[in-house]
Amino acid sequence: MGDRSRTTGIDAYPRLFAQMARDLLSQESVEDILESITALAVTTVEGCEEAGVLLVNRNDHTFSTPAATSDLVRESDRAQFECDEGPCLDAARHQQSFYVEDMANETRWPLYRPRAIELGVGSMMGFELFTYKGALGALDLYSSRPRAFDEHSREIGWVFASHAAVAVAASQREATLQEGYATRQEIGEAVGILMERHRLTSAAAFELLKKASMNTNTKLREIARRITRSGEKPG
Repeated sequence: MGDRSRTTGIDAYPRLFAQMARDLLSQESVEDILESITALAVTTVEGCEEAGVLLVNRNDHTFSTPAATSDLVRESDRAQFECDEGPCLDAARHQQSFYVEDMANETRWPLYRPRAIELGVGSMMGFELFTYKGALGALDLYSSRPRAFDEHSREIGWVFASHAAVAVAASQREATLQEGYATRQEIGEAVGILMERHRLTSAAAFELLKKASMNTNTKLREIARRITRSGEKPG
């Protein structure tokens, strides 16, 4: 892990966080936001050498690392999930923050600790990031040095994660609204096609869509999409 140039100075933080909020909200997708979060964390939080975002799916108990500044972060996430313990995994699951001052002397995660040491982790922090549609998230900050994060670093990391969570939540809400609008459009088009080609009322056409959806256990949007492509009644 190598240290990178970073923004320093107490007076710079209010301006930095204001700019960060604007930058995160300007990203076009959640994926872009997560990539920006990890890059900004390395250049913002004193002591941070690597950063990543860990997501845990509560429904199927799987995990992913959608953003990371190095393979070390991905390997650390994998180790935590295989051991079913670790500061970042617990931050996501329990929605609270964890700080490891010196990994060599850590006792809370006995299975994960030796694997983290093998990866070269000296100290680390895990901040709960957000929960959304069954997904739990954590922002993970790493250093190769023990005691790399002082109290100020931990405070800045927490504020950073809070700003990031707001940006992610806003982006996801917008994506949900856009998806809902697209769904209504496709259903409306399908209803129009059925009305025109099969001389149905709008109510009858919509009931036909709902019946096909229930009978085939297929989402209404997918049934509508098939009709807009074929023009045929749903089977």
